[in-house]
Amino acid sequence: MQACIGLGANLGDAVATVQAALQALDALPRTRLVKASRLYRTPAWGKTDQPAFVNAAALLETALDARTLLDAMLGVERDFGRERADVERWSARTLDLDLLLYGDAVIDEPGLHVPHPHLHERAFALVPLVEIAPDLVIPGHGRASDLVAAMVTGDIHAIG
Repeated sequence: MQACIGLGANLGDAVATVQAALQALDALPRTRLVKASRLYRTPAWGKTDQPAFVNAAALLETALDARTLLDAMLGVERDFGRERADVERWSARTLDLDLLLYGDAVIDEPGLHVPHPHLHERAFALVPLVEIAPDLVIPGHGRASDLVAAMVTGDIHAIG
């Protein structure tokens, strides 16, 4: 199964963290990293009084089911010092991994929502995703490239 993952960090050495997290995703059981976007510097979203984020997207090929993949991703977050309990929504973080898409599946279960519920609204997730999968369709919302074309993206900058 093909899965799309969004990566973000804005605490510590966020560039190094996102790069290391890509390697950690590639090391997950029965999973391989097919493609990764460049890293992007993006303004904070939701809660804007915090440092800018480093964001990226990854395309994985995995034999893990969606729930098992998500659990493995949460383990990677914990390995990088992320604590989700009692943290303010959209706050600063050492690492954030989001399961954006899992094939063309639509999943709505407690703690597992695919496509990611806000993916179609978030340029910081769509810009790197469209870089690695320009023909991607987001179930219920259409082509990701069309969504990006309608967004303001001038404050999103590739790093390096």
